[in-house]
Amino acid sequence: MPEKYDLAVIGGGSGGLACAQRAAEYGARAVVIEAGRLGGTCVNVGCVPKKVMWNAAELAAGLDDAAGYGFALEVRGLDFAALKAKRDAYVERLNGIYAKNLDKRGVTLIRGRARFAGAQLLAVDGRKIEAGRVVIATGGRPQRARFPGGELCIDSDGFFDLAALPARTLVAGSGYVAVELAGILAALGSKVTLAIRFDRVLRSFDTMLGDGAMQALRDGGVGIVTGATTASLARKDGALVATLADGRVLPPVDCMLWAAGREPIVEDLGLERAGVALSASGFVQVDRFQQTTVPQVFAIGDVTGHLPLTPVAIAAGRRLADRLYGGMEGRHLDYGNVPTVVFTHPPIGTVGLTEAEARAQFGDAAVRVYTSNFVPMYYALTTHKARASMKLVVTGPEERIVGLHVIGDGADEMLQGFAVAVKMGARKRDFDDTVAIHPTSAEEFVTMR
Repeated sequence: MPEKYDLAVIGGGSGGLACAQRAAEYGARAVVIEAGRLGGTCVNVGCVPKKVMWNAAELAAGLDDAAGYGFALEVRGLDFAALKAKRDAYVERLNGIYAKNLDKRGVTLIRGRARFAGAQLLAVDGRKIEAGRVVIATGGRPQRARFPGGELCIDSDGFFDLAALPARTLVAGSGYVAVELAGILAALGSKVTLAIRFDRVLRSFDTMLGDGAMQALRDGGVGIVTGATTASLARKDGALVATLADGRVLPPVDCMLWAAGREPIVEDLGLERAGVALSASGFVQVDRFQQTTVPQVFAIGDVTGHLPLTPVAIAAGRRLADRLYGGMEGRHLDYGNVPTVVFTHPPIGTVGLTEAEARAQFGDAAVRVYTSNFVPMYYALTTHKARASMKLVVTGPEERIVGLHVIGDGADEMLQGFAVAVKMGARKRDFDDTVAIHPTSAEEFVTMR
């Protein structure tokens, strides 16, 4: 006989865990099915360990800046193995905390791989699970390098397996993963080359941010090769040598990190047996209520292809549980004005429309842009001068803020509060009427003219 639950969640990542636990709070009998480590990409090979490495990179920069403030330091170098060991131990503790939280909320955890045997019937290593509703939250993974020698590359998952810092690294990709890891590696001491297909990184972001990231990478010692499409990778004389499609041969490196996109984990789920349809790009099709093409089957997070960010998956999962089990009819995630941060050096924060998107949507005449570019006070005494750039994109006679963008120290922390304001429909005069906090970088957003 099958084991019966109100809700079965396939995947123990951030979104799946949030959905199951919220449903359990409403009294639903929930089960999470996961074969790997709890926490998914974010906790194990994403946001959390990446932020640890970013913190280390920021400390490295701080050590360089210390002389400007009168400190005479003797830096003996980075013990990469110790950093990795402490980082991995922290992640392992989080895995345990996630398991305890499930137990505390009465959510059953089944270790194994789930496959659909029907719309509401799952098979897990010989066990049968019957559920009133099923949520697919299997997440995504890095795309493989598909060219001769691609198996010699590591991906973003492999970055966290590195036992030692590569002396020379080639990073291929122009999205946030490539940009973040290139900056971290360079700050920690690797000689990094970033190979991008076009002329700028972060091409889906506002141009101010992409241009600022390019300059920051170069200032951090990263060499950038544009117009680069990798054709092959070969091992020569103990090093790796990449050849580009146009015939250029890049200098030898010790490690090539392929960070050119992610893909959903949908194979072996037996979706066809449930009748769940995929989009043309291979993601699970959902409507605004996270419902798939099958009434009792839902999907959240990276597997849907909608804003692949951990907080988005969590928010979608909780709202889904609110609607299904909390009596909140119509509750769903609004995917507009979702803030996000890129942990570059300095970090990037953005919410709302880019300037180009705003002009396309509202017309040039209706859009006005306010900008500020300056050197933060922190660098007044340092040799290195990192600039900060900010932009407000407003529309209409009331100058409603539809886009807010920043690259500079503290952007990661300041964005959250400003995102609330943008989400609430703040106008430029609301910012103008807010008293500035001085001396900070954030005050520039409320003093722009």
